[in-house]
Amino acid sequence: MFSSGIGHRAALGRVDPVRLLCTSLAALLLAVANPVCANAPTETGASALSASQRYVGEAARRFGVPEQWIWAVMRVESAGRVQARSSAGAMGLMQIMPGTWQTLRARYGLGSDPYDPRDNIMAGAAYLREMHDRYGEYGMLAAYNAGPGRYEDYRTRGRPLPSETVAYAAKLMPMIGDGPATAIAVRPPNVVPTWTDASLFVERASVASRTSSDTAYAAPPRASASLFVAVSRQSPR
Repeated sequence: MFSSGIGHRAALGRVDPVRLLCTSLAALLLAVANPVCANAPTETGASALSASQRYVGEAARRFGVPEQWIWAVMRVESAGRVQARSSAGAMGLMQIMPGTWQTLRARYGLGSDPYDPRDNIMAGAAYLREMHDRYGEYGMLAAYNAGPGRYEDYRTRGRPLPSETVAYAAKLMPMIGDGPATAIAVRPPNVVPTWTDASLFVERASVASRTSSDTAYAAPPRASASLFVAVSRQSPR
């Protein structure tokens, strides 16, 4: 049973990150929709923002995740750029890898275009839910960034996570939960290093960097803090 503790709750007297993000997301989406007139709300920009709000709300309800999780991941992964593509091939608003997209598309009846805003958001929300159900709030972020196989290596073999993944999780944790931003360490606790982990065997991180941005933006007003609910057509991975 998930408790009401899941989701961000700002401490009294502190700035709520979700509320702060709300003040700038609309402007960013308007700029993406119409960069020439970024400072003047237009019908096209307003329509794009409204559509994004609908898609995020729909995905949150379908997969039982808080809306703020979706907005936060979208911010870090693509900065709201619909056509974003990373050097590793991750696609769209939620930066879904091609193989993951094909799996999620078949599992949840999504369309054929991975860059379609609605379907990309649906896929990202579904993946967040699946990773959360397997690994919890902290592990969800590491698995989303590095892949579940890579995160399994971290859990079972003590293989250090890529520094990119550690930084990614640390950046997102304050936006999505109440836990410490550094909850995921480079090496899991209580794992005894083997001789192959010594400095002579330093391995380059194989996880290619995804498109991300430090641009401040976040959820529009009324970001949901709803609890998890049952997911339709959920199947464990």
